[in-house]
Amino acid sequence: MTRGIGIIGLSGYESDATRLARATRYFEARDCHVRLLPQASASVERFAAPEQQRLAALATFLEASDIEIVIALRGGYGLSRLLDSIDFEAMAKRLARSQQKWIGHSDFTALNLALLARAGAVSYAGPMAGPDFGLDHLDDYTEAQFWRIVDGGPLDLEWRTSAPDQQASGTLWGGNLAMVTSLMGTRYFPDIDGGILYIEDTGEAPYRVERMLLQLDMAGVLARQKAVLVGEFDRIPTHEYNRGFDLARAFEYASSRHGTRFVPGLPFGHGAKKATLPHGARASLSVVAGIARLKAA
Repeated sequence: MTRGIGIIGLSGYESDATRLARATRYFEARDCHVRLLPQASASVERFAAPEQQRLAALATFLEASDIEIVIALRGGYGLSRLLDSIDFEAMAKRLARSQQKWIGHSDFTALNLALLARAGAVSYAGPMAGPDFGLDHLDDYTEAQFWRIVDGGPLDLEWRTSAPDQQASGTLWGGNLAMVTSLMGTRYFPDIDGGILYIEDTGEAPYRVERMLLQLDMAGVLARQKAVLVGEFDRIPTHEYNRGFDLARAFEYASSRHGTRFVPGLPFGHGAKKATLPHGARASLSVVAGIARLKAA
């Protein structure tokens, strides 16, 4: 059965036209019809389009009865400019009726967080058109996890971890660490007690990662979570000035302050291998003998 895929540019523009073409061919080969909004020609400065055109794309896809999946074109920056102009309660009601799935990561974290904070709605963190489906070869794990979730299957992930044995259940939420911290203190930041927070980032120096972790810690966010799942932190710059201070030390120090339970190894981030996660869903975590398992209906 043919299904509709909407590719939406809410953040940066796709600088590599071949990646967008590959993504389109990928979905078409799976008997999908693909629609891109805004059009690539609408890009301005670093953005996929001016704000009003990006907002119009969001409204158009929400009302499109032939579109089942809306996937972010790419990340970068730009969604923060749109948040004040989106009626998230109306968006959540529309999603509840249509069962559309909106998916992305990186800058898309802003939409995930705002939908949860303003309307309690579930959206999805996962692969995007350009950076993932536009690759020469889509990672097999990423592909399998994406279709499992969009086809209505449950989340059931397993990975090796250095975390101690533990059990937890709560709201699954989070995303890109820089985006999470940038929205803290705003009305778009979810007020989650006893949740399972997940974080990832790319290109951030270890001291910057620690600074963001401490910001969350000092605001009391980390202490209120039952666990913090640590996804991929890639392209981490190194400098001789660090003298051994690295990402591991940053997490170790953040954990030592108030005993935050970090669980590393979550297959999610800016790299090629990533799960698709139901952001805002009720989830359960089990860590036994170095094996973590995350489940959600």
